[in-house]
Amino acid sequence: MDIVDFRANNKTAYLAGLYDNFTRQIEEAKALAVADDAVKELVEEEVKNLEKEREALWAKMEEILAPKGDDSGDPKTVMIEMRAGAGGTESALFAYELSEMYAKYAVTQGWSFVLVDSSPSELGGYKEATFEVTGEGAYDAFKNEMGVHRVQRVPATEKQGRVHTSTISVAVLPVREISTVKINPSDLEIEFTRSGGAGGQNVNKVETAVRMTHKPTGLVVRSQSERTQLRNKEKALALLSAKIEDMERQKEEAKYSAERKSQIGTADRSEKIRTYNYLQDRITDHRIKKSWHGMERILAGEMAPMIADLKAGLVNPEA
Repeated sequence: MDIVDFRANNKTAYLAGLYDNFTRQIEEAKALAVADDAVKELVEEEVKNLEKEREALWAKMEEILAPKGDDSGDPKTVMIEMRAGAGGTESALFAYELSEMYAKYAVTQGWSFVLVDSSPSELGGYKEATFEVTGEGAYDAFKNEMGVHRVQRVPATEKQGRVHTSTISVAVLPVREISTVKINPSDLEIEFTRSGGAGGQNVNKVETAVRMTHKPTGLVVRSQSERTQLRNKEKALALLSAKIEDMERQKEEAKYSAERKSQIGTADRSEKIRTYNYLQDRITDHRIKKSWHGMERILAGEMAPMIADLKAGLVNPEA
């Protein structure tokens, strides 16, 4: 497979070497302070300065590693993947409700919000679903939705009135006009099937849905929202490129995650970011330790205040 090295790979490798060098100097200085009380105060001051320089270097590395669009700013297209977790049917239902919140907010912004692929549950929810959002500012608005969303409520099927806790995971993948990865066609296994769900003349009659497998990584993507094989193939390829790039980014960041100091979490998609408590009519984001009331209104698409608070809080955690 011919994959372009992760963005600014040579530069990040150089900075990573400097980072390791700072870490080594700090450890050596601390060891010297323990061994010689006479220079302890002097060494402690040196350690503080080294740690400041190391933190500044880490900030620079984060800036380089942060997802970037083209010269005009953030990418205008983003893929949102949702997957039901703990809670079975209730989790799948909430995945649908959360996708509706995103869709309604997108409409208020004048963005397109298209279902690319889904695996529906028996009661109408989503076991898995992928959506494509296109519009100026879409990535900036949705990038902080990545992570695990937890819902606490009494399901309609619960006869004893017990509160159930369910989770869904959300992944947000920017799609760039010029991808940072190149995929060798020989590394792809492509299958065409009939699309599921309601549709027009072609849907369910012609094999337009695309299932694409990237053999080196084992990644599998599907697209069935378009009416032609070609368009679904293009959309699946864009999603696959975004997933490979995201995987490469996570690998790069993981090398130094043990040293990372942050008050807002790691932004890892396995980390619980938000709780939706129906009984208390409250949504709480655990990264910025802030709650909002009026869940019905927010789930109806009025996300703007929450998005604004997240942007401010995640940029400046102490604000």
